[in-house]
Amino acid sequence: MTDPAVDALRPEADPASPAGLALDRLASYLAEHRPELAAGPLRAQLIAGGKSNLTYLLQLGDREVVLRRPPLGHVLATAHDMTREFRVISALAPTEVPVPGALLLCADPEVIGAPFYLMERMPGEVFRSRRQTDPLGDERRRALAMAMMDTLAALHTVEPTAVGLGDFGRPEGYLARQVRRWAGQLDRSRSRPLPGIDELRDLLAATAPEGANAGRIVHGDYRLDNLLASADPVAVHAVLDWEMATLGDPLADLGLLLTYWDVLGGSETADGNPVADGLGPRAGFPTGAELIDRYSGRSDVDVGPLHWHVALGCFKLAVICEGIHYRHTLGQTLGEGFDRIGEMVAPLVAHGLTAARER
Repeated sequence: MTDPAVDALRPEADPASPAGLALDRLASYLAEHRPELAAGPLRAQLIAGGKSNLTYLLQLGDREVVLRRPPLGHVLATAHDMTREFRVISALAPTEVPVPGALLLCADPEVIGAPFYLMERMPGEVFRSRRQTDPLGDERRRALAMAMMDTLAALHTVEPTAVGLGDFGRPEGYLARQVRRWAGQLDRSRSRPLPGIDELRDLLAATAPEGANAGRIVHGDYRLDNLLASADPVAVHAVLDWEMATLGDPLADLGLLLTYWDVLGGSETADGNPVADGLGPRAGFPTGAELIDRYSGRSDVDVGPLHWHVALGCFKLAVICEGIHYRHTLGQTLGEGFDRIGEMVAPLVAHGLTAARER
């Protein structure tokens, strides 16, 4: 199967030089640093669907590779770190965690206007809408969801020092630091009143657990549409979008996944929304509780209560959605569907407050 995001590549006004990518300077850089990648004509197209970093399919003669760069305009500090993504997929290459092959990192923003990296184009499909997941049927939807959890369990069992990631983060105090970090990101993205979000921030800060599982590799935004997968047969070919990866508590990954799956995926606001359409029980997938059971059977992580972690997931995702909404109001997003992202903030805050108050 092929990635429909690639199949649905939208032509730009000048398809030889899509927005956010200076092809002439890129071609010169490749000719100097990786001449084997510059052996043929260079063309590029923006891959549809990205809500954060921009992703392009490059045609290098007969070869296709993928380029990742930060979004245009309003970029939050540390939130779109290309070096971080490149390092983690390079480190995970020899493990059981499927990742794209890392080809080239350029930290110099002068080349195309921002740091970027190149990776191999992988097979598979990004499942992000009911249009794609409805035809799968119950059996294949369930198998796909379980493969997603098996892959997350495999990630959380990787020993960071064994793959050169022992210094990839600071596990101590990770959860409290996450609250402070996303509170700071919120302050830099405020453009309208957001009732309840400051109360949620304060509740999280006052009740942050120690994090008994700290020290694992955390993806930071793990969900179905950050995977390249196939449904016939069911397989996960690559985990994508590692920009927020670090060493921390794997329960943060589970809490955010449940936020996508049960909170957004269980809401009517998810229908047709580019963030959550096609996810969760409303779309015919197993429940979040079944996902956690599958994960627990394949991981040594002590799952325990996840209320606080779901609340953190709601807060984090609300801040991310608000940042995307802000960039959209400034005309700094590329692609469709951004006009509805802001609608997700209020229900996320409401559910986060409910979860944070649970004991």
